[in-house]
Amino acid sequence: MTPLSRTINYLSRSRYAASLLSGVFLGVSFPSYPFIRLELLAWVALVPLIISLRTVERASDFFQRVYLAMLVFCLITLWWVSLATLPGGILTLFAEAFFLTVPLFAFYVVKKMAGYRFALFSLPFLWVAWEWAYMQQELSLGWLTLGNSQANLNFMIQYADITGVWGISFWLLWFNVLSVLALTGSRKDALRFAVPMVLMIVAPLLYSAVLFYRDGADQKPLAHLRITLVQPNVDPHGKWVQRNSFDIMERYYRLTGVAVREERPELVIWPETAIPFHILGPLYADDLQSLRVSLRKWHTALLTGFVDVIETGAKSESFNASMLLEPGNGAPQLYRKMCLVPFAERVPYLDYFPWLGNATFSLSGIRGWGRGRDAAVMRLATARYGEVVIANVICYESIFPAFVTKFVRKGARLLTVVTNDGWYSTSYGPYQHLAIGRLRCIENRRAMARCANTGLTVVLDRFGRTIAEIPWWEEQTLSAEVPLESGLTFYTSNPDLLPKIVSAISGLLFLVAFIKKELWLS
Repeated sequence: MTPLSRTINYLSRSRYAASLLSGVFLGVSFPSYPFIRLELLAWVALVPLIISLRTVERASDFFQRVYLAMLVFCLITLWWVSLATLPGGILTLFAEAFFLTVPLFAFYVVKKMAGYRFALFSLPFLWVAWEWAYMQQELSLGWLTLGNSQANLNFMIQYADITGVWGISFWLLWFNVLSVLALTGSRKDALRFAVPMVLMIVAPLLYSAVLFYRDGADQKPLAHLRITLVQPNVDPHGKWVQRNSFDIMERYYRLTGVAVREERPELVIWPETAIPFHILGPLYADDLQSLRVSLRKWHTALLTGFVDVIETGAKSESFNASMLLEPGNGAPQLYRKMCLVPFAERVPYLDYFPWLGNATFSLSGIRGWGRGRDAAVMRLATARYGEVVIANVICYESIFPAFVTKFVRKGARLLTVVTNDGWYSTSYGPYQHLAIGRLRCIENRRAMARCANTGLTVVLDRFGRTIAEIPWWEEQTLSAEVPLESGLTFYTSNPDLLPKIVSAISGLLFLVAFIKKELWLS
């Protein structure tokens, strides 16, 4: 018996070793610190687990193995959530692990009806269909979409402009399935499945090579917007203390004033909730006037996060919002955050169960935000290009693929993200968040200006590559010429096409499996 055969037999017999191995492979394949690059492990991460499930018949035993793998996966990738809220972090880990078992439990059901091999071919469809369906509801965290593991593998994932992140997940799952078939079959099977596996590696590389070559050969000058990003490095907890508001605003004025004199930007961006009070309210009229005076002096527009409040009779609702203010006395353009972190920012399905309103795990100053209703774009008047449409995405919203396309279809020529990842200290949570944002650039072929309170403040191009960045946890500004794009990718125009197709195929596969079972029983 060869060492490979012994390993496969061990994985098939082991109760939990394969689960632990797959969980670790999945976890370390996701983006973490920049010097750790293990994303290729995702191409085979599920292989040990799937092999070990080949002979499992009892549902309870199956669930235990799968849940253990997914729990280890979540512990490695999401442990940093507990730095912001320990109860919320624990709930996130155990809940996400449960949700991740769903596609594999569907695999188990198909396996019972139609056999292991049929279930293997069904798994990529079942998995991607669930990933997409899960992200459509309010309880979804959506962070651990399998395709996100490849977010930093820039030269391999440029086809996301056609398929979105869903295509990357689908690709990875098929590679895992083919690996299982190659390892568990005969030598002839191994050679037969090796060919498509090689093609799955070569095809994305060729597609990316063609794109990068065309980009380098294109001599047409691009339009650019000069943007200054302000990273104030404000304590995310202390900023919500009322007496600190004056000091915070003075810091922004000081940093922005210096940057404007030196860089002459057309747009200045401050991070998420940079202004931690309702500056548009009557109580803060003097603060708003002071800000307008500064903008006229700077001769530049400002895009900033702030706290917006809507008064309805005796009731009021607060929103995590952003606004674009231009020099002069024009009305600010507003956007209110629509995708809110479950329980940390808003209790899921609060519209239906209002009595759950206090069941949030508050991150200092962020408790029970209202949910915005419109994916409003910002329209910036520029001297060089006339009106430039901007998509301003707030923090967590950048992980939702189809959501970002709404802004681009409304004419947005670049993406901006305002965020505050300071809750997570020096963990790799902010690096994961940034990496996922790279996928939005590739999917929509839009550059991104990402402004963070404590970092990571970065400018990305339409291929997800870094144009400029500044160190995290430092008080600095960053100025760059950010490219403006106008075309629509296939994915931007059809963001849910692939997941809808695989969902329909999943339904057909269940039907075929059921028919096969009935025919076998008869």
